[in-house]
Amino acid sequence: MAVSAGVSIGYLAERTGLAVSAIRYYEAQGLVEPWRNAGGQRRFHRADLRRLSFIMIAQKFGFSLPEIQGFLKSLPGGRTPTKADWTKLSTAFRSHLDARIETLMKLRDDLDGCIGCGCLSLPSCKLYNPDDAAAAKGQGPRYLMGDKASDTAKDGNTLSNDGN
Repeated sequence: MAVSAGVSIGYLAERTGLAVSAIRYYEAQGLVEPWRNAGGQRRFHRADLRRLSFIMIAQKFGFSLPEIQGFLKSLPGGRTPTKADWTKLSTAFRSHLDARIETLMKLRDDLDGCIGCGCLSLPSCKLYNPDDAAAAKGQGPRYLMGDKASDTAKDGNTLSNDGN
């Protein structure tokens, strides 16, 4: 298959294991940009195999499509990305991936203490949030995400996990 002629959506689906409908969805989201040949068929760059593979891997690590699209914007349009282009993308992606790994490891380690504890020590529990004080830090399980109750002030008082 000639590079200038591009590859078909069926070829991409076969090579990546993605459904044709998924590739069309990624196209609609602006993650890949095919063109139409004289016969009106979608044609993709051969390099879209790598783009789609990156999308699949990033999604498995929990990155959203808008996040993935942000990473892919660093790649050039209209030409096959070079090793330097992919290195630039991977450097940016790596820092986000490292942060995600650190968060997951902290969550894993903190949950080890929670599972089966029966909450016999509520003041030191990472899920305990008296008077919803953690809401001042944002949404979600703030203490499991790294915030400390001692950093959360409510009505001018500093709270801590030790009950003081």
